[in-house]
Amino acid sequence: MNNFRLFHSLRNPRFARLYAAQTTSLLGDALTWVGLALLVFELAGKNSSLVLSTALTLRVTAFVLLSPLAGALADRFDRKRIMVITHLARMSIVSLLPFVTQVWQIYALILSLNVFNAFFTPTYKATIPLVTGQNDYPSAIALSSATYQLLSVLGPGLAGAVAAFIGARQVFFLDAITFVVAAILIFSLPGQLTVESNQEASRTVGRTLQDIKEGTTRLLTDAPIRYALAMQLVASIAGAQILVNTVGYVQGTLKLGEVQYGWVMAAFGIGATISAVAVGAIDTRIPRTTQVLIGAAIVTLALMPANYVSLAGLMVLWAVAGAGQNLVNLPTETLIADRIPTALQGRVYGAHFAWSHLWWAVSYPLAGWLGTQFAENEFLYGSLVGLGLLAIVQLTLKPQPHEHEHLHYMLHSHEHVHDEHHQHVHEPAMAVSEFHNHPHEHIGLFHLHPHGHDRHHRHRH
Repeated sequence: MNNFRLFHSLRNPRFARLYAAQTTSLLGDALTWVGLALLVFELAGKNSSLVLSTALTLRVTAFVLLSPLAGALADRFDRKRIMVITHLARMSIVSLLPFVTQVWQIYALILSLNVFNAFFTPTYKATIPLVTGQNDYPSAIALSSATYQLLSVLGPGLAGAVAAFIGARQVFFLDAITFVVAAILIFSLPGQLTVESNQEASRTVGRTLQDIKEGTTRLLTDAPIRYALAMQLVASIAGAQILVNTVGYVQGTLKLGEVQYGWVMAAFGIGATISAVAVGAIDTRIPRTTQVLIGAAIVTLALMPANYVSLAGLMVLWAVAGAGQNLVNLPTETLIADRIPTALQGRVYGAHFAWSHLWWAVSYPLAGWLGTQFAENEFLYGSLVGLGLLAIVQLTLKPQPHEHEHLHYMLHSHEHVHDEHHQHVHEPAMAVSEFHNHPHEHIGLFHLHPHGHDRHHRHRH
């Protein structure tokens, strides 16, 4: 473990406990979706694919609509409390799934389940930099993503074995237990996980909407983050092709079975896992925007020959594509942690979670249309669409070299009242509506300038 910086973040006991909760929760998610697939087939039979696709659409919709709100609340409330409540709510919802008898009940429960999932995920991501140090948060984010990718491969297989042993409906009770365990792990973290401990006066609807707007504004006005977000659209076009059309190619064109389809998708997940380890190891030796560009190019080019290869060739291509996919996603998340003040990261991560899922909402229909209209060349055409978009993003949104933002933290004292320029923590007895004077910190004073690297400019890009 000492040979990989990826694991160094686990030396932090707070993050280790948070990471254990995430891993347990991801195992619960795997149980949820395997059990759901079996339950849907039991109720809908030949229409199960339509029911599952509708449930997936509801899932993405919940993420897109609610993640910005979740990110804003993560900056206002105790994040530990938010994560515990969302886990207990998900526990209650999955406990109802064994008793479902109608398809509409599945829709209602899945939508409810992912409402709370949409609140948990941005909060968890924003909490990682809060509980780790300056040097550990990139590897902590990478480790979390690597675990997600690995369990996306191993989790469904494990969940399928459990379901075969105890039954499709009973698997949801075990699923509920995983959420309880995760909630206990998070609840046992010492203290509060909050960036502002005294915000009662400003918890209003208007202020929350302002936080949501600010999260999206910061996401879209920071040049490197905006560039990385656009490259995630490129990667999602390729990723949707893989997720939607691989099964048709393996079972239809190659005339193979479900086992071989599982091998191909496992190769995709393994490639993503290896990429996550690599990103955690290289850290900033390669600029994050360069990593994003390389990843988008790799995942898009991997699609190009896919319509003309055998099973072994497809497994190799999908492993490469998985590596490229993660080489886009991981640096994007660490760019946010690098460039956004800690007090504002929750709302920015929430906005990013919504926008990145919106890309998938666009990419899934495109993949379905290409797979229907061009059944023999869908991967080739998907690759060409992705390459065209990549070129547009590179030409129009690439950050200018030797131009960056300086973020200043200014600690000083002057007489002030609380307005949009003065929002900070006070002692409980201190009045904030009248003029007062005390040392406080200003966050978010930016300026841009071109520069070369000399003794006055020693920093990371």
